[in-house]
Amino acid sequence: MTGNNVVTVSAPDPQAVRAANVTELQRLGLPVPPEQFPLVWEPGDAVELRPTAEIEARTAVLHLVLARCFGMPPEAGMSWLLGSHLVEQVTPPEWQFVMGSRGDHRSFVLHHDAVFALAWVLGLSRHLDPTEPSDERLMEQLPNLAAGENFGQWRSRTLAAPRDAAEVAAVLDFYYCLDWGYLEAEQEGLRLPGMIDSNAIGQRRWALEWAVVFRGPFHDPPAGWEEIDLST
Repeated sequence: MTGNNVVTVSAPDPQAVRAANVTELQRLGLPVPPEQFPLVWEPGDAVELRPTAEIEARTAVLHLVLARCFGMPPEAGMSWLLGSHLVEQVTPPEWQFVMGSRGDHRSFVLHHDAVFALAWVLGLSRHLDPTEPSDERLMEQLPNLAAGENFGQWRSRTLAAPRDAAEVAAVLDFYYCLDWGYLEAEQEGLRLPGMIDSNAIGQRRWALEWAVVFRGPFHDPPAGWEEIDLST
């Protein structure tokens, strides 16, 4: 898979990013995390995005999974994966669902917001506003499965321009805090600031956690899609 351009940059000051993000949570009227809430990275760490082609492949596979949720036959899904040379990019749970409709249908439907976040990372969506649903233009920016557009054709049409890794890292920290704030707000019965709930926030965070790679003494190697830990 071509297009594996990776640019590593210095991660921004995590304390300054956190302070700004906590201020934004307060503006939204959400509970803010406690002072001991962990930072996503440490001072002096470096940050990069996964290779562009890898992010594009993950976006396309999730888009196909969503198509299966909404009626695409298994045979058509398999044919598209084969024609796009993406079979190896499908995780075991996704494979079971695409081929045999096994698994939690509702959890796969929620991946719409993960696709939205990945499209934002790729520069295909204009915003990742936590008070707004996905960009109305999102479907136009994804592979046209009904027309038989394969992965290679889609990549040539869209010409992704990934965002700066430091910017995505700051937004990841924001969604890390938002995930906590939305869950607390729902638990306390507080009014949410926008049109989406904690499920959508969690999906966006999942995508950002996967797409961003930190380099430093306290970071493990990049985790697989199904290995992303959203428990904290």
